[in-house]
Amino acid sequence: MTSTGPGSSAPVELLFLGGGRMGAALIGGLLAAGRPLGSVAVVERDARRRSELSGEFPGLRVEPSPVPARTVVVCTKPGDVLDAVGAAATVGLEQVVSIAAGVGTGAIESVVGAVPVVRAMPNTPALLGAAATAIAAGSHAGPQALDEAEALLATVGTVVRVDEQALDAVTAVSGSGPAYVFLLAEHLAAAGADLGLPDDLAAALVRQTVLGAARMLCETGDDPQGLRAAVTSPGGTTAAAVAAFDDAGFDAMVRRAVTAAARRSAELGAAFGPGAPETGGAAEPSGDER
Repeated sequence: MTSTGPGSSAPVELLFLGGGRMGAALIGGLLAAGRPLGSVAVVERDARRRSELSGEFPGLRVEPSPVPARTVVVCTKPGDVLDAVGAAATVGLEQVVSIAAGVGTGAIESVVGAVPVVRAMPNTPALLGAAATAIAAGSHAGPQALDEAEALLATVGTVVRVDEQALDAVTAVSGSGPAYVFLLAEHLAAAGADLGLPDDLAAALVRQTVLGAARMLCETGDDPQGLRAAVTSPGGTTAAAVAAFDDAGFDAMVRRAVTAAARRSAELGAAFGPGAPETGGAAEPSGDER
């Protein structure tokens, strides 16, 4: 079903609602992948940001309010989603892809009607084309809608498909996950400084260590346990550090943290009223709500 309304211009293929960091990252990924500039438009209420987008993407259609579109990509803050989608539906849309945090497909469907809605949870490495994104179908979204959403989001990283009820867990693991890595890096650098390393040297060593470890994890095909075991000689320095982690209950601490993130995700998802799935929420790591 197509939402229709006033407006005489031909529909644009992709209309982004919100031109913040994640919206711009997706637009950049699409254009780099060969999407024609004329097939994309963005709605941005802030005049200064509209000017910035025009400078970043010369020739991009940048509008203060929605125009008719085939696919609307929702990149607004969660509290603005339903108003933004409602305005877009008034001028015309055929399907919705939402990366906004916490707003379930049911809540969006309550505004747009029987339109395919796909909900996505990317993470901030999308800004570098290295996102981990999960997508979930709403009640009217079939295989074609999922295929199109996956093709869109694959321009900024890896995409997996899940049921919507799994998005709380996805949020807790990959959506918030970069922050956990940054937290470890922060404390690792501080520990190096405590041992006498200059702050800038400790930070540089940590950056490269995190990068190298991530590449080994992604490129060797080995699991984390095997990679850890390979650098943990019995009685050696790494073994001493791992033993200290174990003594402090590191495993339980990580599990508690991820569970807390998933629980908070569900709480935020429930806050969007009728139509929001009871356990399909998403927390801070979506778009510009980080």
